[in-house]
Amino acid sequence: MRLLIIEDEPRLAAYLHKGLREHGHVVDVARDGIDGRHLALEGDYDLVLLDVMLPGVDGFAVLKDLRARKNTPVLMLTARDQVEDRVRGLRAGADDYLAKPFAFSELLARIDAVMRRGTPQPIEDQLLLRLADLEVDLSARRVHRAGERIDLTAQEFTLLTLLMRRRGEVMSRTTLAEQVWDMNFDSNTNVVDVAIRRLRAKVDEPYGAKLIHTVRGMGYVMELRDPGEAPTP
Repeated sequence: MRLLIIEDEPRLAAYLHKGLREHGHVVDVARDGIDGRHLALEGDYDLVLLDVMLPGVDGFAVLKDLRARKNTPVLMLTARDQVEDRVRGLRAGADDYLAKPFAFSELLARIDAVMRRGTPQPIEDQLLLRLADLEVDLSARRVHRAGERIDLTAQEFTLLTLLMRRRGEVMSRTTLAEQVWDMNFDSNTNVVDVAIRRLRAKVDEPYGAKLIHTVRGMGYVMELRDPGEAPTP
């Protein structure tokens, strides 16, 4: 694949460039937002690794301009490990979000996961997530299922958006806790399970087909399963 790294930290940029090339990728590097935006818009890349804190223009501005013209998958890399930043990036069209510091193996896994999701949606559909009869409108922050509006709390909306963006992918409790609550997962707390239970009560239980499934020992996955498959509690 041909990848673009937009990262102003020289050591990290060099480390990523070397590692990704060793894994067979063609890699270009931009050290500021202005050059990165130009390369992302004019080049033909399979995926962009985009830092948030950049000189010139920040990563959010680069992402906004890119999404106005192209559907290139974007994985955001940032030291700003705040829920608000992650939500802002995901709502703006980022495909995933990885907080620094991170293991290179995790970066490779995230890249593979993003690319497995297939061809990006058309631009006009990026703010409307659909699965079966469930619709999540990111711009209006509204949720409908079977034509009925569902009222969610801000946290429930963030949780549902994350599950919908990564539908078909098993999300561990650790990942959900980090990305929704900005906390390290503690196996002694059931905050994730309680939140999933409340979300299910609103978007799943009143309807026929169940979309939020438990994968025992691993976490949760959002997907439409065949009627013959055993339900998960």
